[in-house]
Amino acid sequence: MDTQKRIIIWFSAALIVAIAGIGAYHVATGAPAEPPRKDGTMSIPLDESDWTKGSKTPKATFTEYSDFQCPACGSYYPMLEEMFAEYKDQISFTYRHFPLPQHKNALPAAYASEAAGKQGKFWEMADMLFKNQDEWSESVTAQIIFEGYAKKIELNIDQYKADVKSDAVKAKVERDLKSAKLSRVDHTPTFFINGKLSDNPRSAQELKALIDYAITHP
Repeated sequence: MDTQKRIIIWFSAALIVAIAGIGAYHVATGAPAEPPRKDGTMSIPLDESDWTKGSKTPKATFTEYSDFQCPACGSYYPMLEEMFAEYKDQISFTYRHFPLPQHKNALPAAYASEAAGKQGKFWEMADMLFKNQDEWSESVTAQIIFEGYAKKIELNIDQYKADVKSDAVKAKVERDLKSAKLSRVDHTPTFFINGKLSDNPRSAQELKALIDYAITHP
């Protein structure tokens, strides 16, 4: 009987240590404590903190998890802009950050866009970043290049320099990253239509077909 008690005590202690270790892992690695979604839906719904443009009463919502340095995201950019121009009165388009660790300038680019957003020009900075992706992607002076973009879109440069280093900007990007991890996003670009994971369209025609379906089948 004493042996059984000792086994139970040892097992309970080991279980407590294991649980504590898992919690420490989440804290140390930044891994989300909540379990990731398995049903292909976005973990954090769209809200006022998101960068969203288009209809205020959309028939469909289109969300992109993206990385400004990602070549595939850069390739999709013109297609998405064309899509949005055609459907802007019927849909909303939301950009969420998912800077990949192998892209050395992706995180600074995300911070640059958020700093521009503090002055109401997130989309203008996003446009500059994608259109000039080849200029800064592998540059060792990317942040100086971003400051040049900030001047071109007529930001208050002193405010921009302060905001790009701010905790608020870093927290916003981290929030998007957390949302992506919980939504099982593992590549860029990743698209959600009406909050549901979508296959990446292979052409503008496929993209339009996805949007048309989403509008008629909300």
